[in-house]
Amino acid sequence: MQARQMAHPENILDKLIKITIEKLGVKEDEVKANSSFVEDFGADSLDTVQMVAAIEEAFGIEIEDEKVESMVTVEKAVEVIEELLKEKA
Repeated sequence: MQARQMAHPENILDKLIKITIEKLGVKEDEVKANSSFVEDFGADSLDTVQMVAAIEEAFGIEIEDEKVESMVTVEKAVEVIEELLKEKA
């Protein structure tokens, strides 16, 4: 049986940036670690639901509501995704 490879943080960030660009219509150079999905990109509740669904699908994880609430910046979202991937491994 082959060991599962963990996603590297850069790969997580790259995927998250792609999802952010696709779902929120922002430019790649606008996406920074400390960017706020709501304040900087204008995400509303529907955008948040779509982002979470895309993240769950891209990484094969399920994100509980309490964790979604903590994902206010790109950096925090990466941290939550990393944590959930570690728990899944």
